[in-house]
Amino acid sequence: MRFKLLLSLLILSVSAQAHAAQRPVSLDVGGGTLYGTELLPDGGGKVPVVLLHAGSGPTDRDGNSKLLPGPNDSLRMVAEALAKRGIASVRYDKRGIGASALPVWKEQDLRLDDYIGDATAWLRKLRADPRFSRVVMAGHSEGAQIAAEACKQAAIDACVLIAGAGHPLDDILRDQLKAKLPPALYDQNERILAALKQGKPVADVPQGLMMLYHPSVQPYLISSLKHDPRTAIAALAMPVLILQGTSDIQVQASEAQALAAAAPRARLVMVEGMNHVLKIVGSDEALQMKSYSSPDLPVAPQLIDALSGFVKAP
Repeated sequence: MRFKLLLSLLILSVSAQAHAAQRPVSLDVGGGTLYGTELLPDGGGKVPVVLLHAGSGPTDRDGNSKLLPGPNDSLRMVAEALAKRGIASVRYDKRGIGASALPVWKEQDLRLDDYIGDATAWLRKLRADPRFSRVVMAGHSEGAQIAAEACKQAAIDACVLIAGAGHPLDDILRDQLKAKLPPALYDQNERILAALKQGKPVADVPQGLMMLYHPSVQPYLISSLKHDPRTAIAALAMPVLILQGTSDIQVQASEAQALAAAAPRARLVMVEGMNHVLKIVGSDEALQMKSYSSPDLPVAPQLIDALSGFVKAP
């Protein structure tokens, strides 16, 4: 009985220590506040820190989206794995998402440039924090584009692009839609993309394309179409790591290769069998679908090995 009591006290003590390493953080970005989570490794002394940035749409700090039936916790798992390797992290909800879904930020007010500015502000805050020896940003999916530009603006130590596109948004949309749309609707898609690329909103969107180009999302698309990920990565003078899974059905391996071609000094790591939510699924289609809403599947160990080794590199 006494042994069980001591064991219970030990478990509670360990849990308390683990909980103490994690704390909520926030950042005023002018007009609103962003909310996130800081996770510190055990021990004292200065440690490297990674700012983790989620992908597009309603994806929160943990890598979860309300569009999916359940959580996959991919970014939370990355943060926890980094902590075990002696690396701190901060991950946060973008403006309009999760705890940062404030009334002041409506969809029609969002811009990619604002996300880049927000990430830059976080990086500068981390740079000024004496607890951290090295500041790195790791962006996932659309977050990779944001990372490439924020890393340059904040002049941090290194930058990581995970499952990031290697071509501008309009090229990607054309490539994805060409085989799926009937010719007449594809022509309409071309018309809309051409107008948005020129910064012109489009009023007459066909119903078949309304999900992509509804009026409130057009300002965000217009801002996004001004950015080319190849230009962004080519402008980085710091060490850059490109991470890509071979089983990613959303971002093809050729996108990572396009990024690497634009930045020959960057290191490219292909993770065999890893998909877009950073889980190992191989060629198993059922596991691929399950992984998007399964917090029981761990993130790829190879990803953590490559990421932590890069962050700690001198």
